[in-house]
Amino acid sequence: MTREQAQKDIDELTEKINHYNDLYYQKDTSEISDYEFDQLLAKLIQLETEFPDLKQSHSPSQRVGGTITKEFEAVRHKHPMLSLSNTYSVEELEDFDKRIAKGLNEEPYEYFCELKFDGVALSLTYENGLLIRGVTRGDGTQGDDITNNVRTIRSIPLKLRGNYPTEFEARGEAFLPKENFIRLNKEREDIGEETYANARNTASGSLKMQDSSIVAKRGLDCYLYSMTTDTREVSTHEKSIDLLIEMGFNVSPTYAKCSNIKEVIDYILLWEQKRLDLPLETDGIVIKVNSVAQQKLLGATAKSPRWAIAYKYKAENATTLLKGITYQVGRTGAVTPVAELEPVLLAGTTVKRASLHNANEITRLDVRIGDTVFVEKGGEIIPKITGVMLEMRPVDSHEVEYITHCPECNTSLIRHEGEAAHYCPNLNGCPPQIKGRIEHFIQRKAMNIDSLGERTIGLLFDKDLAKSPADLYDLTYDAIFQLEGFKDLSTKNLLSGIQASREISFDRVLFALGIRYVGRTVAEKLANYFQNIDRLAVASFEELIEVPEIGDRIAQSVIDFFGNEVNRVEVERLKSAGIQLELAQQASTNISDVLNGKSFVVSGVFENFSRDDLKETIKNHGGKVISAISGKLDFLLAGDKMGPAKKDKAEKLDVQIISESDFLKMIDR
Repeated sequence: MTREQAQKDIDELTEKINHYNDLYYQKDTSEISDYEFDQLLAKLIQLETEFPDLKQSHSPSQRVGGTITKEFEAVRHKHPMLSLSNTYSVEELEDFDKRIAKGLNEEPYEYFCELKFDGVALSLTYENGLLIRGVTRGDGTQGDDITNNVRTIRSIPLKLRGNYPTEFEARGEAFLPKENFIRLNKEREDIGEETYANARNTASGSLKMQDSSIVAKRGLDCYLYSMTTDTREVSTHEKSIDLLIEMGFNVSPTYAKCSNIKEVIDYILLWEQKRLDLPLETDGIVIKVNSVAQQKLLGATAKSPRWAIAYKYKAENATTLLKGITYQVGRTGAVTPVAELEPVLLAGTTVKRASLHNANEITRLDVRIGDTVFVEKGGEIIPKITGVMLEMRPVDSHEVEYITHCPECNTSLIRHEGEAAHYCPNLNGCPPQIKGRIEHFIQRKAMNIDSLGERTIGLLFDKDLAKSPADLYDLTYDAIFQLEGFKDLSTKNLLSGIQASREISFDRVLFALGIRYVGRTVAEKLANYFQNIDRLAVASFEELIEVPEIGDRIAQSVIDFFGNEVNRVEVERLKSAGIQLELAQQASTNISDVLNGKSFVVSGVFENFSRDDLKETIKNHGGKVISAISGKLDFLLAGDKMGPAKKDKAEKLDVQIISESDFLKMIDR
């Protein structure tokens, strides 16, 4: 393909992808399937890989991340990001209104009301219609430059549309939607990781991650709520919101203009319950004087503007009776205590249960069966017990004695050093762990056997037909047909789904195996690095921690998994069943052969590449990437923070150590 044709195709793909993005995020409409969208994006990325000089900063490919940021540069805000004064009282809100009237010498004024979203404040700078910089609020005077991570938020435009100012700053709230927060916690729970406490802190932590490709998978979103510009004056806040929408920004349609403080209070009352149905957490209402000229006249204190205030809703809580505590066993063996409550209405739903997390939390709260407890449902989404009404405690109450044996198989529980949870170690004999592993194995992001659900897994388990994932591939028509509820078509559908799963790629199979701490992202990195299950199974601790994002805990978990004879037999059975346990060979995408015959070990953190990108670049120029240093190695490509052991070994074996700049010269870039 010629460079001119590549440019034409890149422009067309960019236009299409931006169009579909805009429909999806701004108009909640989708004209193509997720698969078709991903195919368009993959084609664009391939073209940009073959013609790297044609990739632009506003390309939709920037949404997928991949840039590694070692340190976030501090950036001073051109206009300070002030905090707002808060109130929980209607009376104080009326006092605020009196101060506004006095400050404006009784001239007419109106308010603009917006929901106060519980997320992370961002400042976005645009020049000539392109996103130049994304910065956190920080201390209000300066924040961190997180541009690479901001680009992964698909609702933030990289290139504006319409008539936009030459240069301006837009401000908004980045957030993790409730649905994505629940999904993320389910995935963490599924691989044995501690779940996140709330969506706001998770969004904040995500935006400060070094690897933007991980940020891209979190599914962050952003609502814009203001803009400032020196090149185009807007007379009201309402008009600035209209302009943001016109330029393609994502603005929550929940705002309203109010003529007086009574209408403001009506707006507050309207959204007190309605906000609970929104896709993100909210904790109040922001009230602003609408006129920009009046805002300037009113001015600001050192900390907050005088023309705006935040009305905060009180956290939804209720009191109810703790009737009992039950214990649930998860796929990884973690035992979670659950409070069984007298049903109570909270945040629009009837709450009957609340998580008690672990033994430490029960002790911290000193919660006892028969207590009247405070239950709250706030940013955590899942109800939690926040305290006990001690004055109502029964005189004959006694401290909760945490169970010592598994409630499902009666095995003695263990507690790993440094961890809060108790575990049932009976991995291959505890029913919920066995069924949980099969449920994990067949899920959509793993083997995708959608014709097999929790109920059917329970039937197969009870009939001794499936005690491990490998058993699924031994199922026959007759064995399935005799199950309750199965007929000819449903039996054939299940067998067809099992057959189709034999084509699932190695990285997803690796995730499906259910190795503790190995989620989708980690599974992809391990699969790409080791290429097949046999190499991974014999990898040493040192080789494993060389893989990007693989730390000591994950490495040890992988070693422990393959060190278990039961797991090795399971893998062999899956291999015999025809499951994909190595990466499929892809068509060559070589750019040149300047590294032909040369071998590299890549270690450390790099300025211009993520390690995955660097390895792909080596391969695209004919080189070979290996995992361990030996006397046959040609080059150790050393980045920042490379471990001293690798350097020492390379020097002892007289292996040439090169820098990132040396490598760029080798490929003539």
